[in-house]
Amino acid sequence: MKQWFKSGAPWIWLTGGAVTLSVLMVAGLLGLIAVRGFSHFWPANVTQVEIVNPSTGETEVLMGELVRAQTVTAVLAREAGNFVPEGQDLMTRYLFKQGNRDQTGNDFIWRFETGMSEFEYPQGVYTIERREWGNFYGFPVAIKKDGQEVTTLDEAGESFHQQVQDLVRESVAYHRSIRAIERGDIGRINRQIEALRLNDRQAELDGLTESELAAVFASNAQRRDELEEEYQVLREELDLLYADMRRNGLRMEMINGQQVDINFAQIVAITMPNDMSTFAKLREYFHQIWEFLTGEPREANTEGGIFPAIFGTITMVFVMSIMVTPFGVLAAIYLREYAKQGPVTRMVRISVYNLAGVPSIVFGVFGLGFFIYFLGGNIDRIFYEAALPSPTFGTPGLFWASLTLALLTLPVVIVSTEEGLARIPSTIRQGSLALGATKSETLWRVVVPLATPGMMTGLILAIARAAGEVAPLMLVGVVKLAPTLPIDGEFPFIHLERKIMHLGFHIFDVGFQSPNVEAARPLVYATALTLVALIVILNLTAISIRNHLREKYRSDSD
Repeated sequence: MKQWFKSGAPWIWLTGGAVTLSVLMVAGLLGLIAVRGFSHFWPANVTQVEIVNPSTGETEVLMGELVRAQTVTAVLAREAGNFVPEGQDLMTRYLFKQGNRDQTGNDFIWRFETGMSEFEYPQGVYTIERREWGNFYGFPVAIKKDGQEVTTLDEAGESFHQQVQDLVRESVAYHRSIRAIERGDIGRINRQIEALRLNDRQAELDGLTESELAAVFASNAQRRDELEEEYQVLREELDLLYADMRRNGLRMEMINGQQVDINFAQIVAITMPNDMSTFAKLREYFHQIWEFLTGEPREANTEGGIFPAIFGTITMVFVMSIMVTPFGVLAAIYLREYAKQGPVTRMVRISVYNLAGVPSIVFGVFGLGFFIYFLGGNIDRIFYEAALPSPTFGTPGLFWASLTLALLTLPVVIVSTEEGLARIPSTIRQGSLALGATKSETLWRVVVPLATPGMMTGLILAIARAAGEVAPLMLVGVVKLAPTLPIDGEFPFIHLERKIMHLGFHIFDVGFQSPNVEAARPLVYATALTLVALIVILNLTAISIRNHLREKYRSDSD
């Protein structure tokens, strides 16, 4: 046994076991996130159940999606006012997503198994995804146009559902046209009018003569009138679209017999999960995933998609990479190749190592105080004086968020680049110098290209950390809901001053700030899975570039 310990075999097995355990834990965590995240998009059947209260004999009929079951103690059931049979210590309760929040007051409801009948799955039930008030579950009665019933379920027969789907698609098309006009054309007009207002203000600040001011004001007023005329035309077009979209409605009947009118303008999609085949559900499943990845959030981020958060995360990572790479590489080259290796250089290098251990929230506070209030405030006073007191760069935005994360990840890039430079054999440097190359030519044409894989390693680590950070971003540019994307078709196309959404902050907001916890729970898993997949894709892209560079310079050196 002593000889076995001396051989070092136990430590090899211990290390291998630790690595295996870590891999299993990571795989288990990712598996949990994947199962919870992917299952959210599956079209769940709508169940119907009757519950008889043994104490009063009252009957309650519920209809909705069965979310999960939970086993609790009889004490908890009694405290909830539920009847518990004698001698029963454990009871099962079920969580139903009954929807219809505008009618019932809440989306989710717990019910105990006592007095509960068998679950039924009636045919013809509609699951209606709405823009407000969550899902609606019920039976269709009639299609209404201009407030009048024109097509009933009995009259239309099998074509009723097809007519409903056609009206839903028409309503969605109307909604997209309205959004395009409001965010595109009208948004452009509003920005141009605001630019004219700032132009008037800037002319006053420039101290122009009265005649010059009058000329500027007249020119801006003429352009403003043209924009107002263009706006009125768009406003009339919008009014017509809104009127057409709200003209049609759907009369639904709830499980309690109450009838409710739902305007098609409020409907996103309608499905009949109890009537769908497995293939139809699979098609709807992938459609829901696509809508989640490309749609916009609704209902305090508990409904809809996460495209603005994905777009903001990718944009911020790219801007951060553009900032951190040159500064980190140049700093590492100076420390390794040019700086005199003495106490000062050692102190600087130790400071860089320690900077990597500073909590990220400290970087956020620094970014808020230095980048936003000091630099941004001075930029506004020098270049955007006409816009004050409304700040342009003196407020959190994409540029300051990226710059803060660049500062946060700078030590990683410096250390990785230094390690890459240190791996280059001295014989390569000596050979280059012996052939007549200068030190600068040797560095930039021989050493730096060979050290590029090490630089890419630092960038990979920087991307992985920056994409998952949340704490500093809450202070320097990330918001719950950004009205516009940081990149669009308006000059200068990349708007660094705009606020952005971020997947990490979106997870925090949905998981801990949501007013509807049960509705937000599956979105937390789905968004977390998207963030993990995005980080993996970014890292694999950087790794493939690094491997390509490594093979390229290895073959060149051979």
